[in-house]
Amino acid sequence: MSDIPGFPPKGVAVQLRLEGLFALAAAVTAYWFIGGNWWLFAVLLFAPDLAILSYSAGEKTGARIYNFMHTYTHPIIVGGIGWFAGWPVLVEIGLIWATHIAMDRALGYGLKYPGSFKHTHLGRVGKDKTHANAS
Repeated sequence: MSDIPGFPPKGVAVQLRLEGLFALAAAVTAYWFIGGNWWLFAVLLFAPDLAILSYSAGEKTGARIYNFMHTYTHPIIVGGIGWFAGWPVLVEIGLIWATHIAMDRALGYGLKYPGSFKHTHLGRVGKDKTHANAS
């Protein structure tokens, strides 16, 4: 499906990117509101992208691990545990993680399909050799 021209439909991709932008604003605002440590924020903001190393285990495994690290469910769980257990650092980690995901979505980086790192649920990221001439 990701090879079909116009997939995902432009309106859907724009809507999902806007959603990412608003989620980014909400996560950063929440982090500021709780008085989060900005040094921790700077150090961990790109930590979820270390999941790219999992592609050394193959495309299918790489896509699964990358997607695990780029799904809102997990930072919500981590932040929720921190909130209810009274462990503020877990709340901060959850918000930083959510900020990263939201930033990726706003920039057009989505969840990966196993066939290619450039195929995402938001469309193709960049151009590759197979589609360079199609533009």
